[in-house]
Amino acid sequence: MISLWWLALPILLLPIWWHRQRRDRVNVQTLATARFLPRTNPLQQRVWRWADRVLLLVRLLLLAGVIAWLADLVIPWRGDAVLVVPGTDSTWAAQQAADAGFQKAGRIALEAPDAFAWLARHEREWRPDARILVVGNAPMPSTMPRLAHQVTLRTKPAPFAPTEHRIAIISKRPGQWRQLFAALDGPQRYIVETDPTAKSELVIWDISDAPPASVRAPLWWIGDATAFPELKNAPAVDGIRYADSTRGRLWMSDAWPARDADAARKQFETWQRLHYPPVPYVTPSQTIAAAPAAGMAPASGTLHFMLAYALMALFAIERILVHARRR
Repeated sequence: MISLWWLALPILLLPIWWHRQRRDRVNVQTLATARFLPRTNPLQQRVWRWADRVLLLVRLLLLAGVIAWLADLVIPWRGDAVLVVPGTDSTWAAQQAADAGFQKAGRIALEAPDAFAWLARHEREWRPDARILVVGNAPMPSTMPRLAHQVTLRTKPAPFAPTEHRIAIISKRPGQWRQLFAALDGPQRYIVETDPTAKSELVIWDISDAPPASVRAPLWWIGDATAFPELKNAPAVDGIRYADSTRGRLWMSDAWPARDADAARKQFETWQRLHYPPVPYVTPSQTIAAAPAAGMAPASGTLHFMLAYALMALFAIERILVHARRR
């Protein structure tokens, strides 16, 4: 329905008709010396000045631009293209493009890993016969994307890099707390320390004494709430009371430290789920067939914004010319 705005193009005849009308009124007075001459009507000829011609052109362009902006003007100009996901090795990306037959295709370096979301917003810019190759570890969407063009995806999942997490335990029963982290195995290493540092991601404070004001950490597990008045009236979810303070976020539960394997597993999973962002799955290499019936998002590309700026400039020029024409 948006394309029906092109039917408004006959409106461009309005400025032409308007400029051709003689809007000036001449006040004619009879002279006494011409009383005995034959009465004739004065002949007037409309003489166009430069301002009239330029003003007509600007008004025509202004109306045409408004109609094009409302009609959602998009000119498909992109051909075969390779979309490179951020963080992709350039040598590997070039090899994948050559293997897929995209040697002469243009490259577009994406600013965000979600290539499918970017492609859905800009798909109108591609010609109908264009091919699209996505190279890199694009996160897996929740549903299979429906695009009007065939998209080939080449991914190379990176191995899970080992990471270190530093935990500071200040407690009169450190052995019970250490058991929670000693059973963990895998690429993630948990380094348990006795004093909190600037690199500590978790501080377990299980004594009644208040911590120094200079000690800060993203997360605190509190075993004794005596030194933390913020937890006095704190809300609770699943048995865990939580509050934000100047030292960091505070968690406390009367069931800590965990006394069995199930409680320890639940405590660890809660920590990982709520404190760390989820790791996105990488979309496997595949070819997504074109869906000609798939709808496209409204235009929001460079041409649409340039047209809006051009309309503002034309409107300003039209007002200036009208003012100059009246002088």
